Amino acid sequence: MTTQTTRFLFAALVALFSTLANARGDAAATIGKARAYLGQDAALNAVKSVHFTGVMSTIEDQAEGAKPVDYVIEIIFQRPYQQRIVATSDKRVEVTALDTYDAWRRVQDPKDPSRWRVDLLSKDQIKMLRANTWENLAFYRGLEGNGGQVDDLGSINVNGVDCQKLAFRHEPGIVFLRYFDKATGRLVLTETGSGSTIREEGEIMAGGIRFPKKVITTTKQADGKERSVTVNFDKVTLNEAFADSLFAVPTFTPNSSSAPAAPPAQAVTVPAAK
Repeated sequence: MTTQTTRFLFAALVALFSTLANARGDAAATIGKARAYLGQDAALNAVKSVHFTGVMSTIEDQAEGAKPVDYVIEIIFQRPYQQRIVATSDKRVEVTALDTYDAWRRVQDPKDPSRWRVDLLSKDQIKMLRANTWENLAFYRGLEGNGGQVDDLGSINVNGVDCQKLAFRHEPGIVFLRYFDKATGRLVLTETGSGSTIREEGEIMAGGIRFPKKVITTTKQADGKERSVTVNFDKVTLNEAFADSLFAVPTFTPNSSSAPAAPPAQAVTVPAAK
């Protein structure tokens, strides 16, 4: 496994200041329509955690050349700022986690537990994970209360769909540009500050809320070529209560010959609001 591959996977998994008052009003109206498309406010506001499972497919550089690779993937977001992503293939298990202001990544050979590495993530990576967690739990509303800003950037046509373009600015360098169908409020396209594009297809209903069935993230590589990661979700579960230990930085002995054990998931299902 190369450092480039690990960085690409992290970027994929993972894959927003002032305007006039009337532009803010337009943004609020667009956000209201977008939320209504997803579900009722009561259901959206009641979400404390989201748990996705599915399969992630991508292309990776290997000794014999670029090859398609599938990962079994599990993604957890929990309020206020906890996130855990586990991607498992026959060649490696990669875990990326956020615990408020701490974040880490562990890569392990599933066939040889002695081959592993744990890295603490940088301040900028932590900021991105926090923004990503907010984006997946807030359903577009309330960024101003977290020190961010939403700007209305006007109308634009995206593949024949008349859209309203909003910039969700978490802080300089962390921006999500979202294009919403004016007629329905459906999210048509997302662009990130790093230049990635994200498209959603299909739907899964959970707790009265619409979630995407498929998410396609396309990122431009250093050589100018584009590479895509496609995640097909098979299940979305709301409002499980996950133990803090699941997100905490793993403890390990520096000279240990075995990988640090991942803390077991402890979940208690709480019915989502209807």
